[in-house]
Amino acid sequence: MIDIRKLKELVRLMVNHDLTEVDLRDAEEQVTLRRNSGMTSPVVSHHAAMAPNAPIAAGTPAPAATIMPQASKADSETAPAGEDSGLTRIESPMVGTFYTKPNPDSPAFVSVGASVGPDTVVCLIEAMKIFNEIKAECSGTIHKVLVSNGQAVEFGQPLFLIKPD
Repeated sequence: MIDIRKLKELVRLMVNHDLTEVDLRDAEEQVTLRRNSGMTSPVVSHHAAMAPNAPIAAGTPAPAATIMPQASKADSETAPAGEDSGLTRIESPMVGTFYTKPNPDSPAFVSVGASVGPDTVVCLIEAMKIFNEIKAECSGTIHKVLVSNGQAVEFGQPLFLIKPD
């Protein structure tokens, strides 16, 4: 069972150090904390270990925690080599449900060929009954929409490919 005091301390450290994800694992349980700077509280995922962890080579210490610093979409990498080289990805800043329009009767925020600027809202991601506007944070033209309306998305999953201006 997770000690709530330790959990609260981890959340406090995440906020103080502007971290978006903390992943703690041991032989018995796993705790993953994720947050978005726009959200007021982190998302907590707790799983009891079902199978023992893979053995670690002798002489190699097991990490107690993996802490990833917050990555901004402005620092997002370009798309992988191939037909999409030279394009910029807009990635999901959180786990949630992807929506292309504000409601079923409205037009999509953007579509292929649409010009976007840094403040252009390109989609919504619903997380914990909160609809979060996702902005392009770069200028260019929508080259490809990688996710379908209503599809579940993961943190860091590419959503759009943008051809920079």
